[in-house]
Amino acid sequence: MATPQKQVYTEADYYALPEDVRAELIDGQIYYHTAPSRVHQKISGTLYYKIRDYIESKNGTCEVYPAPFAVKLKEDRKTIVEPDISVICDRSKLTDKGCTGAPDWIVEIVSPGNSSHDYVQKLNLYLDAGVKEYWIVNPMEQNIFVYYLEKENFKVTSCTFQDKIKVNIYDDLWIDFQGIML
Repeated sequence: MATPQKQVYTEADYYALPEDVRAELIDGQIYYHTAPSRVHQKISGTLYYKIRDYIESKNGTCEVYPAPFAVKLKEDRKTIVEPDISVICDRSKLTDKGCTGAPDWIVEIVSPGNSSHDYVQKLNLYLDAGVKEYWIVNPMEQNIFVYYLEKENFKVTSCTFQDKIKVNIYDDLWIDFQGIML
């Protein structure tokens, strides 16, 4: 489970962590993470390849990155997250360290013990930062919540691993979750 520390940390502290440490900096607190499960990695890897293959087939300009990939949501915050998958269509947001600004689409895969981190804390961070689309994939419950930014609020759709799900930032990309868990 991700646990906050009592000291207020900065971006410099985050980047000083050893490379093998999985952590995020959220509002000055460091949240350490354990290694993801095999199922988590299978879902993440399959989604990454489906998204990458789609972008390449369309000669698209967006880029997709799997975790670990640092996303500094806003300049004025002490917050750097590492979404499981980040899709960035504005290449000016890309830096040598990752992404500065809101990605267009973020996918988080829930692990046992961190559900409130993805469902509450990150949902609010991503809405506040202006992420256009946010998916929460829960392998234990076999469901997916798709949040799509309309005006200033997320519109939410609940789906299952039996569904073929429309990616809202694209006109013709659908992800078939039945094929992911075979």
